[in-house]
Amino acid sequence: MNHRCKVCGNALEEGLLRYENMPSVAQRLPRDADLASDSGVTLTVCRCRGCGLVQLDNEPVPYYREVIRAAAFSPEMREFRLRQFADWVERLNLKGKRVLEVGCGRGEYLELLNGVEAWGMEYNAEAVSSCRTRGLQVIEGYPGDGSGPLAEAPFDGFLILNWLEHLPDIGAVLAWIADLLAPGGAGLVEVPNFDFALRSGMFTEFTRDHLYYFTTRTLTTALELHGFEVLSCREVWHDYIISAEVRKRLPLNLTGFLASRRKLETALDRFTSGRKVAVWGAGHQALMVLAAAGLEKRICYVVDSAPFKQGCYTPATHLPIVSKARLHEDPPQAILVMAASYCDEVAAQIRAEFGDRFELALLRGEELEVVR
Repeated sequence: MNHRCKVCGNALEEGLLRYENMPSVAQRLPRDADLASDSGVTLTVCRCRGCGLVQLDNEPVPYYREVIRAAAFSPEMREFRLRQFADWVERLNLKGKRVLEVGCGRGEYLELLNGVEAWGMEYNAEAVSSCRTRGLQVIEGYPGDGSGPLAEAPFDGFLILNWLEHLPDIGAVLAWIADLLAPGGAGLVEVPNFDFALRSGMFTEFTRDHLYYFTTRTLTTALELHGFEVLSCREVWHDYIISAEVRKRLPLNLTGFLASRRKLETALDRFTSGRKVAVWGAGHQALMVLAAAGLEKRICYVVDSAPFKQGCYTPATHLPIVSKARLHEDPPQAILVMAASYCDEVAAQIRAEFGDRFELALLRGEELEVVR
């Protein structure tokens, strides 16, 4: 086995538990003709050293791409799902919108998704045919199988219910789902509850069909690692299930940086134009401003109180870094103080030693404050 976490890629803690001669499957049970070839397997339980997810270091079952649901035969589960889906659709503003159930089996839950344009995706061709015969909109395939995005995308919401724990390529599947969603698309993700198994000592929860054993914390981590913001994560269905509501993480908006850069460059241009200006401060922010604003031809030198910086030059702009003695020897007309949280301290020091000899400007965040 690869001995790496299937969610985050970190090393696994090996040998937490080993179960010998365990059932090799929990579905597709052996019949008479299969008994001679059926044999037990060893389940190796590990935990990720990084994200903490408990998982099996085993190969998946042959049918992991298919969704097989015995729970669909429970009237109590049907009533629970009807209430749950209706509440989810209402609260996440999905009425009339397109929702995809990833791994829909024979459409048992698709039929309960009221008030939305419901779609399903299922690998098993016979199950897909059964769904379509009943008028359900189902795409045949397996998520993230290399076929690219779905022509039916984008979707406004998705569900993946008690199937994520079966999938060896969980990261690829979650990333594929995120790519299908419209900006801010909502999701409902459910897995068996390992918190409950830990509390109750339920060792029988381990099965080769389930590669992962999620707690509320490790499920949240897995979802956040692969493009989702977790809105809530709670125990449902007699505590046997963890139910997470998510949204697709919105793109990071960095336009504010561009606007503040333009504003600061304009202010710096006004302050440095037509006179001799020195800079006080050779920290990383000052170095960035000097380069970003192209000030190397407008600044005579840079003062810094750290002796180890004196005698060096500013990277990229190549301005000499000197001690404050240079202010006496080669005085400027103005000083631009870029010393982050020390700006007021530096300004007070300059005024105490030089009085009003120099006009000062202090860089506060991304604002230039001129001190008259």
